[in-house]
Amino acid sequence: MRKYWLLFAQAVTIALAVLFVVMLFKPDLLRWRQPAAVDGLTISQVENRAAGGSPDSFAEAAQRAIPAVVNVFTKKEVRGPRNPLMDDPVFRHFFGERFDPRPQEVSNLGSGVIVSANGYILTNHHVVEGADEIQIAFSDNRTLPAKVVGSDPETDLAVLKINASNLPAITLAQPDSLRVGDWVLAVGNPFGVGQTVTLGIVSALGRTHLGINTFENFIQTDAAINPGNSGGALVDATGNLVGINSAIYSRTGGSQGIGFAIPVSLARQVMEQIIREGSVTRGWVGIEVQDLSPELMESFGLKTGEGALIAGVLKSGPADRAGIKPGDVLTAVNGKRVTDSSTLLNLIAGLKPGETARLAIARKNSSMEFSVQVARRPPQLALQPQEEIN
Repeated sequence: MRKYWLLFAQAVTIALAVLFVVMLFKPDLLRWRQPAAVDGLTISQVENRAAGGSPDSFAEAAQRAIPAVVNVFTKKEVRGPRNPLMDDPVFRHFFGERFDPRPQEVSNLGSGVIVSANGYILTNHHVVEGADEIQIAFSDNRTLPAKVVGSDPETDLAVLKINASNLPAITLAQPDSLRVGDWVLAVGNPFGVGQTVTLGIVSALGRTHLGINTFENFIQTDAAINPGNSGGALVDATGNLVGINSAIYSRTGGSQGIGFAIPVSLARQVMEQIIREGSVTRGWVGIEVQDLSPELMESFGLKTGEGALIAGVLKSGPADRAGIKPGDVLTAVNGKRVTDSSTLLNLIAGLKPGETARLAIARKNSSMEFSVQVARRPPQLALQPQEEIN
């Protein structure tokens, strides 16, 4: 009996020694130990979640947005400069029209967003600018002709109309609901490869001074936006429209993680005016403004950098008639504080022509207020009607 106990003790000792070595050098071989935690969940729970679908999937948001995003194909004829010899009848008699340049057809590709079931489509102005023919291609491969209802070069927005009904219109998000860090999807047709969805976050809000449009209040995102995406939808994680993709910052022509979209609040305001009146009406007082630099603040004796310096006043314009002079610093419009020149431009543009506006002015360390009769802003040219800025 003692012999068996001795054998048993030796076996247990060897087993414990082997177990100690395995625990020391190969602990993952011990299947009986408690599952390791991953981000607060056990491995089995993570596997179950993966099998049932990730809660971070944006498939439902994409499925909501994709039917409302269309491809916009445009064509226009461009003729080169006429050969001056064509004005000579003798030259024309012998050589005919062979030296007269033939018109060339130029095609362009962009995207658009269906905003109403009865056929209104929102896109970029530069996508349809000068187009002789516009075709809209849907995600189900249908194609319909479209016409331009109106466009606004200063915000790079345009509204198209097609003869169709019961269209899958997108849902607009609430204004100012977007936050830095929120997930967003960019939907469009980059490089003509077909309907594409890219994912990113909101990198910044209220981007101005980019030199893309006259009126700027861009959403910046790192969701990939490439040529052909212009006019497409930027949607939130539930598929609601938060912006219209407009431009990219690129040195190569491709996405480098800095894209810009026009916020839905501005897009809706412009769209409704175009549908109602055919164009956008903005206020104007006839001044040229610039931001206050530290040097200008020191020279004018200003304590804060808020406000905008009036660099020029149009002779006989509304501001000139009211008594405003170059060198004044405009600090408020109808009681609304002016922080910089972009804020001032937007505040004045939002005034209705014909109404009287109260402009607060700082002049030589004294505060003054002027009443200005607002006029209608003259038509302006687009600053940069193209896909990218360098």
